Formats: sequence, C-alpha cells, structure tokens
Amino acid sequence: MRSIQGRSNTAVMLMSLLLTFGTGTVSAHAEHEHAQNAHASDAHAGHAPAKGHVQAEPRITFADQPLTDQHGRSVNLEKDLVSGRIVVISFMYTQCTTVCPVVSSIMAKVQDQLGERAGDGVSLVSITIDPLRDTPERLREYAELHKAGPGWSWLTGSVPAITATLKSLRSWSPDLESHQPVFLVGNDATGEWSRFYGFTDPAAIVARVNSLQPGHAGTPPAELRAIDSQKVAL
Repeated sequence: MRSIQGRSNTAVMLMSLLLTFGTGTVSAHAEHEHAQNAHASDAHAGHAPAKGHVQAEPRITFADQPLTDQHGRSVNLEKDLVSGRIVVISFMYTQCTTVCPVVSSIMAKVQDQLGERAGDGVSLVSITIDPLRDTPERLREYAELHKAGPGWSWLTGSVPAITATLKSLRSWSPDLESHQPVFLVGNDATGEWSRFYGFTDPAAIVARVNSLQPGHAGTPPAELRAIDSQKVAL
C-alpha cells in the first residue's frame, strides 16, 4: 500500500493534469493509475467517478452528533463549523489512493483561492467516510500534507456518529466502493445549498461561495447552470 505521501504526490500529478489538459488526458492517467494499483486494497480500485455537474440542494438538517477533528477536539458540525457561516464540505478517507487525494487537492486550491476568508466566515470541512481507520492523528497527518490551514477541519468520530452525519448530508453509502466525489457548498443563514458532483474546478466552488456572501443577490438557476459548465470531470 502506498504511503500517505505517495498518495499526495499522485493527487498533485492528477490535479495538474486535470487543470492543464482537461478530461481526456486525466482519464488516460487515471486508467494508468488504476492499472498500477489493481492489486492494492483501495476500495476505489475500478471505481469510475460520476460525470461532474452541480444541482441546487434542499436545506440540510444536520445530525446532532459528537465528532472529533484532526487535533482531537470535540466538534459539533452544525454548531461549531456551520452555524452562521458559508461552508464547503467534502468527503474522503486516507486509505484511498485515487479519488480522495484529488478531492482533497481541489479543497486545498479552494483554500488558496479564498485566502484569509478560509476560516473567517467560510468553513472548509472534510469528513472521513472510514472512521474505523481514520483516527484524529491520521487525519492530522493527511491534513498537513494538503497544507490545511486553521479554517479547514477534518472530522472523524464513532461509526454511528459518522453514519448519522453522512445520512443527514445525503452522502452516506453502505460501502466505500460506491463513494462518489462530492462537494457541498452552502450558506447556513439563508439555507441555500449546492451539491457539486465529480472533480470540480476549484474556481467554480469559489464562485458559488462568492455568490452566497451577504449582500449578494444569490445564484438564480441560469447562473447555477453556468457554474455547471465550469466543471472538470474524469
């Protein structure tokens, strides 16, 4: 099995190809990566990400569950990271060698593009879907590889707590193999949420964050479809 550092290097390579050459080249590279890792115990082996698109999401009712961040601190997702904020949420697990490192690299680019707003009015949250193996210590190591700042929280918890949380976010799957790359972007104050599927251009996610800022008129359906056209998918 590759080390976390090795998976991070793969993510950087994929992300560079993704943003430079687009769909075709990245697809070929992903197929090559799959061939190299066919023997690995990665639950994403043979898994093809869904085509990227974005859709408006109904207001989310968060599960009231105790979670733990990468520093071992107890966290309530809604009260501590979502309430009164704009939030970008992704889903991952550290044993993943294909999809998840790229998802986390996209989040890192969102963090970079947000600048000082990350953590100051805009929360970035990555939630593991593998709480049995992803301890706070392991998440902290993974977060450091992606240069996560103080405004980016990585969450784990008990299996029941993570399951309830993922179900409340309509992102739960009974097995890791059916996990899809997804980003949730929302404004808790207004109840506006969007769900991005696939390997989304970080600029499209930031554009949606900007549209949710106080004083902005919001994103009407036509503009939401325009954001969809900025997708980058395998």
